[in-house]
Amino acid sequence: MGLRGLFNIFSSDLAIDLGTANTVIYTLNKGIVVNEPSVVAIDTMTKKVHAVGREAKEMLGRTPGNISAIKPLRDGVIADFDVTEEMLKYFIRLAHNRSHMVSPRIIIGIPSEITQVEKRAVKESALRAKASEVYLVQQAMVAAIGAGMPIEEPSGNMIIDIGGGTTDIAVISLSGIVYSKAEKVAGNEMDESIVDFIKKKYSLLIGERTAEHIKMEIGSAAPLDKPLSMDIKGRHLVEGIPKTISITDADIREALRGCIEAILRAVRTALEQTPPELSADIMDRGIVLSGGGAMLKNLDRFISTNTGLPVYVAEEPLTCVVRGTGKLLTNFDLLRRIYVD
Repeated sequence: MGLRGLFNIFSSDLAIDLGTANTVIYTLNKGIVVNEPSVVAIDTMTKKVHAVGREAKEMLGRTPGNISAIKPLRDGVIADFDVTEEMLKYFIRLAHNRSHMVSPRIIIGIPSEITQVEKRAVKESALRAKASEVYLVQQAMVAAIGAGMPIEEPSGNMIIDIGGGTTDIAVISLSGIVYSKAEKVAGNEMDESIVDFIKKKYSLLIGERTAEHIKMEIGSAAPLDKPLSMDIKGRHLVEGIPKTISITDADIREALRGCIEAILRAVRTALEQTPPELSADIMDRGIVLSGGGAMLKNLDRFISTNTGLPVYVAEEPLTCVVRGTGKLLTNFDLLRRIYVD
């Protein structure tokens, strides 16, 4: 069996998709072991952590004065260093059945346009959360691996990974990134646009959790074959009392228009910057969408109509990044080629 095989079986190594919206952790023998919102509830007086993940997200917008629900990542990068470290510690223990003894090697996906300072913050957070070694890889690259794209071949592969904080667009060939761009327009920005739109049009104040629910239920990028509507509750700004109104998919399409058009502009720029040989490959193969934002209804149709290229949604788009990162736990040659310093 040899040492390498033995190492794999007892391996405590982790692949982490440290996302603005969710943190997902993958282990070699079990696959995805943690998939929780990147939210931490903290007592502002004592600085004690009250809850992490799903439990903390339930508290968003509902906490008493001394408890604050914090999202420590903004636009795909660490906004609150200490809180991120606490969150990572908690999730790493969760991945290892609450064991304090383990010091895993960790591979983490990061947005493409992250600065040296931000890279160091991610690395140090993981090391202080008890990792023995930390490798950083670009999210778009690992999303492409997770989506099953042939990135090691000498041909053009284009991926659009729409997360919570950033939309990462990349053209990949021979395991290298030929072009990449991270746009700060993604899931969270869409939620905020829905909140603003409903406030302006209906004088109704809703929370971000409600906005996210609306986006998932009736949000779309292009007209739907069958119109959808839903009732939502919020506080009426003029009357000051709770109120229920009915909204339609056309409303939400209008709310999301700015975000969708910003993503389309970034895609067009990427296509303009791609070398002609690789452009021909992309015309044949099409563009692959991954990340939570890829699940927005008819987004593939909208991008396809406006670029004239075939567009596909990856299988299980939400977990592409972590599954791609997970594949690197056993493919050290590829990891050596693609990790970022």
